[in-house]
Amino acid sequence: MSQKMEVGRRLRALRGERGLSLRALAEQSGLNVNTLSLIENGRTSPSVSTLQQLAGSLQVAITEFFATEPEVKKVVHQKEGTRPSISFERGAMEDLASGMSRFGAEPIIVTIEPLADSGKKPIVHTGREFVFCLDGHISYTVDGETYLLAPGDSLFFEAYLPHHWQNTESAPSRALLVLCPMDERDQPRERHFRN
Repeated sequence: MSQKMEVGRRLRALRGERGLSLRALAEQSGLNVNTLSLIENGRTSPSVSTLQQLAGSLQVAITEFFATEPEVKKVVHQKEGTRPSISFERGAMEDLASGMSRFGAEPIIVTIEPLADSGKKPIVHTGREFVFCLDGHISYTVDGETYLLAPGDSLFFEAYLPHHWQNTESAPSRALLVLCPMDERDQPRERHFRN
């Protein structure tokens, strides 16, 4: 099954579990009904921002859109090339803890397309956030102060501080991002990639 079809299937299932119509989800998420229909039917790939809006509205982690195993694991071991991944218009995310409880720490590898950013609206969520730059250069602005991360650089901060990120390169940049929400109802991944 294609990635677009899988995301659409998961969206339909999550919406159905909550008894929401397409129109109700559109109102709740601020997205267009036609866009939701295209996603559910596998005719378009949603952006990270769109998935975050949907995840926030459905109160699930963004990884739920590409989760394949419903069981909660106690140990997750993944070989290179086997991690659940989803591509977006301006990047991709690899879930490093697929199948594990969503509360505590959420490690993901984010690939950010050239010059892409987190959007105009600052990101704010509970807990803490850890960023480790793997490739390229990523600019993080936290509470008005900007930090330029090069490969090997890290940043750790209280996530209630308004923050914004941007790939400053003309090539993709990659980072290990560990989101540590303090409230299990908080969805930091969903807030993290909004436009």
